[in-house]
Amino acid sequence: MKRIILLGLMALAVSNVAAQKSNSLKKAFQNKFYIGTAMNLEQIHGTDTKSVEIIKKQFSSIVSENCMKSMYLQPQEGKFFFDDADKFVEFGEKNKMFIIGHTLIWHSQAPDWFFVDKDGKNVSPGVLKQRMKNHITTVVSRYKGRVKGWDVVNEAIMEDGSYRKSKFYEILGEEFIPLAFKYAQEADPNAELYYNDYNEWHPGKVKTVTQLVKDLKSKGIRIDGVGMQAHVGMDTPSINEYEKAILAYAKTGVKVNITELEISALPSPWGTSANVSDKVAYDEKMNPYKNGLPKDVQTQWENRYQDFFKLFLKQKNNIRRVTLWGVTDNQSWKNDFPIKGRTDYPLLFDRQFNAKPVVEKLIKLAETK
Repeated sequence: MKRIILLGLMALAVSNVAAQKSNSLKKAFQNKFYIGTAMNLEQIHGTDTKSVEIIKKQFSSIVSENCMKSMYLQPQEGKFFFDDADKFVEFGEKNKMFIIGHTLIWHSQAPDWFFVDKDGKNVSPGVLKQRMKNHITTVVSRYKGRVKGWDVVNEAIMEDGSYRKSKFYEILGEEFIPLAFKYAQEADPNAELYYNDYNEWHPGKVKTVTQLVKDLKSKGIRIDGVGMQAHVGMDTPSINEYEKAILAYAKTGVKVNITELEISALPSPWGTSANVSDKVAYDEKMNPYKNGLPKDVQTQWENRYQDFFKLFLKQKNNIRRVTLWGVTDNQSWKNDFPIKGRTDYPLLFDRQFNAKPVVEKLIKLAETK
């Protein structure tokens, strides 16, 4: 009898261990797509130990939030700073993660010197091409075979499908995008190369980005994926709009990456206005949940996350990766954007580093699909 009881207890223990192992996003989605998160400096350097434990347990992919942007990697021409990026890549390797480099060419968070000569005037097209090539080649070569995918160009297309009038575009025109991909491909022929942007469900943007992919391929330049930044709210975009965009990009022969996912529960200030005299009242209206989400809003928010993940699972053959833009609510940039001091709840882990109930729901969703 004792032997039977002992065997039963051992079986129960094994069962519990197995349950614990499967009780993570990483485990649940391992045969669907990579599930990732962005890492900030405190996490990269290990000072935020609670977040680090969450990342190790829950995620199979990581992307650097800021430290691989050009203003940090090359603050002065020819003078590179790799300390933070090196630690980030080492963390990913140590924990067997799919490492993403973000981002090589972006008009924002680029150093001022990149576009101007010693007199502060725009450099010639030839000089800008050389600076782009030097930057991309140096960075990508350093992590060749280690960083598995690069956001080569970020946010170059507007919602109406026109090109953003950035300094890259002003000096080089549309050519800067194929050049960036060409330089990246030469530096690491095996790394995945992506175009990344936000609001990529807008029809005008879908049209231009799909054409961009086709144009690159027609020139023999490799592009492996389109990154759809999923900074979404409770109402827009619709799931149907998002699915149409995924299918449009997939039809060009590339994979789709859901790259910067978070769902804001706060009212959107876009399209609203307020007189300066009414600013206090306006700010209060835009920050309604200082002490937590009401139960009905929490339910709507959870349902919204589940609806998106149902879509991602439905389209798993077209999706390479789903990446959350951060770990816990208190670290999210959404708390201060676009209005300072807002209290938002857009991520899967709360301010006390606890998994929200929606995490278990997403795990169960993955296990049934």
